[in-house]
Amino acid sequence: MRHILAGLVLSSALVARAWDGQPTHIYGVNLGSWLVLEPWMLPQEWLDMGGQSCADDCWTCIATESSFAQAYPDTVDTTFAQHWDTWFTQDNVNTLKAAGINTVRVPLGYWIVEALVDRSHESYPRGGLKYLRRGLGWLKDAGIQAILDHHALPGVQTPAQMFTGNCTSDVQFYTPYNYHRALVWTTVMTALSHLDPDFGSVFAIEAVNEPMMNATQTPHYGAFQRNFVQVIRAVELTLGIYVPSSSLSLSVPLSVSNNFTAALSATSSATIFPVEVRTALVEAVPILLEIGVASGLQTIFEASPFKRSCTSLVANFMDVNWQSDNPSNPADVAIGSQAYDNHLYYSFGGVAAADPTSYLISICNLSRIQADAAVGDSPLWFGEWGLSTEFNATDEFLYKWADAQKLAYSKGAGWIYWNFKTEISSLTNGSALARQWSYLEGLKLGFLTHDPAALHDPNVCAPYMNSTANSTSS
Repeated sequence: MRHILAGLVLSSALVARAWDGQPTHIYGVNLGSWLVLEPWMLPQEWLDMGGQSCADDCWTCIATESSFAQAYPDTVDTTFAQHWDTWFTQDNVNTLKAAGINTVRVPLGYWIVEALVDRSHESYPRGGLKYLRRGLGWLKDAGIQAILDHHALPGVQTPAQMFTGNCTSDVQFYTPYNYHRALVWTTVMTALSHLDPDFGSVFAIEAVNEPMMNATQTPHYGAFQRNFVQVIRAVELTLGIYVPSSSLSLSVPLSVSNNFTAALSATSSATIFPVEVRTALVEAVPILLEIGVASGLQTIFEASPFKRSCTSLVANFMDVNWQSDNPSNPADVAIGSQAYDNHLYYSFGGVAAADPTSYLISICNLSRIQADAAVGDSPLWFGEWGLSTEFNATDEFLYKWADAQKLAYSKGAGWIYWNFKTEISSLTNGSALARQWSYLEGLKLGFLTHDPAALHDPNVCAPYMNSTANSTSS
């Protein structure tokens, strides 16, 4: 989630994986602060863990997973295991299922693949993959689909943000070394999504959460987008999975047809893929073997016939309009199913004047879906939004604000609320934070409907359509 400002329906074949009753629209929540912890969302727990609060200057104290791991190298893993075990639970899954949620977006740091961390100068908690597998298993059993969101990238993708796991002004993601590490991460996550039974709820992988908005500051990002897609498709072709709208073909040698990691090594020699893709594939093999041993997946990775009936994954990107100044368009690199993500928060300014009427005029006349469709970035879902405002919102307004946003975002592929929950404590002024940031609290207070497709007032936007208000972006 960005802590500073920064008319199409998704088909069931694209939205869902292999279970009955596939949804045709995304109604979702983010599992924020679970596997990428953001202290502003749970300030008391963070202090109890041993973290610190440093207001807006998150680089000056222990305010991220990286700084925490540096401060507590001997206890960080145990401390975070307790957090992972309690922040997202089976009870949460049951509640989300009962509330009609059909999708979750799971923010992940690159360090969940522990072999990618350069321990000479990088520090992060270890052991998160175990909890990711357990949580995804719960979601699969509940029939809730999942997006694996690469939320915190190697080298950091945007400055001064808690959500990157390392609050710093030294942005190094947009380099060959860190692009490479992200591609290896993608290889591992794609393989697990198709082969690990616990990952059976996963239908999409998001390449990069909220890259820097100025494309002149993200060199070679378009090449990374191309390679991200090809890494996913290379793994799937190795598995014999059909990739729609693809002219790529790959023949796996019979000698390795029951050994996925050996077959992936063979694919890394296929010249139909760029060298960056092939290098990522081959470097993922020992990582997968290590995960296989640790997670009881060794037989699946090395001695089982490949699954050939799986649906290919959706490659997910922040949309081209997230960036300015001649950005690369991810639609140009599509191979198979692809979808796009946009985030919209009014509370940080820069969208509409800070008053209820301007907010409603802005959201009711939102043009982002049409603007994306015009450049091929369709289907589009809104992967982050909430009820937060720049002014003291009344309950009466929040009922309208929830309805109007749901109505606007549902004109695209759907929506995913930030966040599924936040802490309620004296440091959050009781439920003041949760009132506008927690989906579960919004349900209790009645701002959000227990049927996510329903609205309190289907005509909420009628008075505001085609009106004009002070606005900088729509």
